[in-house]
Amino acid sequence: MSEAGAILPLPVASKSGYTGWQRGDAGFIDRFRKLIVATSLISGDSIAAIVAVSLSGALAENTGLEPPDTKHLSIAFLILAFFCVRLYTGCGPSPYERFRLRTIGIACFVATDFLIGFPVDKLSSLLIASVTALHLLIFGHYIGAIIRTLLIHLDLWGASTALVGCGGNSRKLARLLMCEPALGLRPIGFIETSRDRDLQNAMLPLPLLGATADASRIQQHIEFAIFNSAYELAAFTSNFPEWMSSCRFLLVKDAHDFQSLWLRTRMIGGAIGIEMRRDLCLRHHQLLKRFIDILFAVPIALLVSPVIALLALAIKLVDPGPAAYVQLRVGRNTTPLRMFKLRTMYADAELRLKEHLNRNPQANAEWHRFFKLTQDPRVLPIIGNFMRRTSLDELPQLLNVIRGDMSLVGPRPFPSYHMNYFDDEFRAVRLSVKPGITGMWQVSSRSNGDLQVQKAQDLFYIRNWSLWLDIYILLQTVPAVLSAKGAR
Repeated sequence: MSEAGAILPLPVASKSGYTGWQRGDAGFIDRFRKLIVATSLISGDSIAAIVAVSLSGALAENTGLEPPDTKHLSIAFLILAFFCVRLYTGCGPSPYERFRLRTIGIACFVATDFLIGFPVDKLSSLLIASVTALHLLIFGHYIGAIIRTLLIHLDLWGASTALVGCGGNSRKLARLLMCEPALGLRPIGFIETSRDRDLQNAMLPLPLLGATADASRIQQHIEFAIFNSAYELAAFTSNFPEWMSSCRFLLVKDAHDFQSLWLRTRMIGGAIGIEMRRDLCLRHHQLLKRFIDILFAVPIALLVSPVIALLALAIKLVDPGPAAYVQLRVGRNTTPLRMFKLRTMYADAELRLKEHLNRNPQANAEWHRFFKLTQDPRVLPIIGNFMRRTSLDELPQLLNVIRGDMSLVGPRPFPSYHMNYFDDEFRAVRLSVKPGITGMWQVSSRSNGDLQVQKAQDLFYIRNWSLWLDIYILLQTVPAVLSAKGAR
């Protein structure tokens, strides 16, 4: 996902387009930004906690269990738990890491609240506590995302960040941070180093704030300084101006070919070691992933079976023929995958596609870039477009998950002609894991992502897999489907 953002050229202006805080009010906002952000996030979590506790209380009353005491102290303790895991900084971490920290905070809160309360009926209390934790996680995640989006729009989210150095890596990183403000680092400009003398004519996506040689003259408020070179970091920190004493330093290395989430650092003598591992390849993690697939897929399949029956009836009314079909895709370890889908196209779809591409060169170029068409002549009117925009045609793949052919979360299985456009190394990595119904690509760019975006986001998922990331993607699938952004 990070590589996808890095390749997008962006204007100097903020992504939101809102510039009201960037002039006369800048000093005021610099002083109170952290307080505004923390207050907004705390308010959102308080609302989520009130809703979660209320729903749990209603559930307890309807099932004959003793409802929990709704105490303001409990909500205050939850906010304290989130504060301790650093959810209210407003300068990161990434959305995936925030989700993990939120889960840890909720677990600590529920466990402590349960142990301190010493309930008489521990079994029923544990059940209510678990339901409360689930409500807190879901409502807190979505409400927090809405508040974060609003803060990004108001240019309040993200610490002011200067990039030390004007080279290609710094410019690439600046574009990435501008493209993904949710990362919490808001780039405001570059600081020139002695190595940038030959780059004075280079086009910078942000203003030049000054040079390291006269850093004391820089007037902007900088919370983070990012370095691409350990040499420049050592030289700068040995004699940096007093006004940067509260600034935090980041040494950034391009590691798109390695795991970038959940890294651990270790001191080995006088050296710094970075520990990484491929969690998705571990046997016990594969078993855990399979357990979660069965735990969720079976009840969801039972719940949506009436919806599948109604959609099948609507398909047959529009175009006679089978309502469902089997589509051959490339599965794990190149095993042919018989993937179940509801039909969204005419029975003679392939003939219609061939004729359309022969008549329309622009559509032919679009097809070979995305393997999707904005205006697809094969799609059934009304019902076909509706199912594709809402991804309801994918519901029968729950059977593939139950059978073990697919997972709920993973890289989408592609046809062989699509896979042939990728290089051999990426195909080997992609086919080493089980494909999924939803994935990183589906909750971000969906059909708007070309082959390069698909490759970057699939690699990001495979190399950074964790249980937290899977649950995060499942939660993000709901707004992605409801918005229908990028669906074709």
